[in-house]
Amino acid sequence: MTPPKLILILSENWTLVPPRDLRGLVRLAVDAEDAGFDAVMVSEHVVLGRSSGSAGSPDNPRDYAMPDNQDPRTPWPSSLLLLAAVAAATERLRLVAGAVIPPLRHPLLLAKELTTLDLLSEGRLVVQPTVSWHRDEYEALGVPYEERGARLDEHLAAWQRAWAESPASFEGRHYRFTDVFLEPKPVQAEGPPLWFGGTRLHDRLLRRLVVYGSGFNPLGRPTSDDLLRLRSAMAEAGRSMDELEMVGGTRGAFPDALGVADLGEALEAIPPQIEAGFTSICIKPSQFTDDPSAVGALCRDIVARVSALTN
Repeated sequence: MTPPKLILILSENWTLVPPRDLRGLVRLAVDAEDAGFDAVMVSEHVVLGRSSGSAGSPDNPRDYAMPDNQDPRTPWPSSLLLLAAVAAATERLRLVAGAVIPPLRHPLLLAKELTTLDLLSEGRLVVQPTVSWHRDEYEALGVPYEERGARLDEHLAAWQRAWAESPASFEGRHYRFTDVFLEPKPVQAEGPPLWFGGTRLHDRLLRRLVVYGSGFNPLGRPTSDDLLRLRSAMAEAGRSMDELEMVGGTRGAFPDALGVADLGEALEAIPPQIEAGFTSICIKPSQFTDDPSAVGALCRDIVARVSALTN
C-alpha cells in the first residue's frame, strides 16, 4: 500500500494559533514542509452573515467548520494572500486554495490573482473552486445566490480562454470580454490544477470533474455508487481515474468539549481510504494539539505513523 500524500489544513486552527497571527500559520506551513508533508490547504469566506451559525456551533471548537455551524465572527483571512506568504517561506510545499468562491468575483480578476500566485510559487498552486453555501455572503456582495452554479461554470470556461493565448474573448450570460491580454501566463499552459468537491456528486459537479478536474475532494465520504458514477463518466470522456487526485481526510473524535482528539484513532481511517482509491489525506493539526510549537513534532509523528500504517 503506497503511503498517501499528506495535506495540512492551515485554516480553521483558531484554538492553535490566534486569529490575527497569520505569521503563525505561515510557520505551521514551514513546519509541515520540513516534516515531509506534501501540501497545505487554506479555505475562504469573504464575509459571514448572522445566519452562518444557524445549525449551532460544534461541540468542540477544534472540529471542522461546516455549512451553517460557524459563528459570524469566525475569522477567515484572505486565502490567496496567506498562500502567497506561504509560497515565499517554502520551496516544495503545494499550496491548495481550497473552497475559493469564484462567483463572488469577476473571472478576469480572479484569473489574474491565481496566475500571480501560481508564478510566485513556481507552479505549486492547486485551486478548488466552489459555489460555497452562505446566502448572506452573496447578498452582501450583490451577487444573486441562485446564479452561483452558472457563474462558476462561466468562470471555468473564461479562465481557459484567459490563460490560453492572448488576446482572449469570452461571451457568457454573466461575464463577457473581448480581445483582452491577461499577462503573464501561469506556469502550466492550461492553468493551475483544479480540484472539485461537495457534499454530493450532483450532475453539475460531475461535469466539472470530467471536463476540468485534476482532483476530487468530497465533503464527507462519497458512496460506492458515487465513485462508480464518476469512474464511468471519466471513461466515457476518454479519461482515466488515474488523472484525478483523490483527496480524503481524518476527523478527530473528541473526548469532551475541551480536549484534543487521539491521533492514533484518527489515523486508523486512512488505510480504508487508500484501499478505496484515495491518494491524499487532509489533516487538521488543531484537532490533536493546542501547542503551536509542537506542530513540527506532530507532523513528523504523523508522517512516521502513516508510513507504518500503509507498509
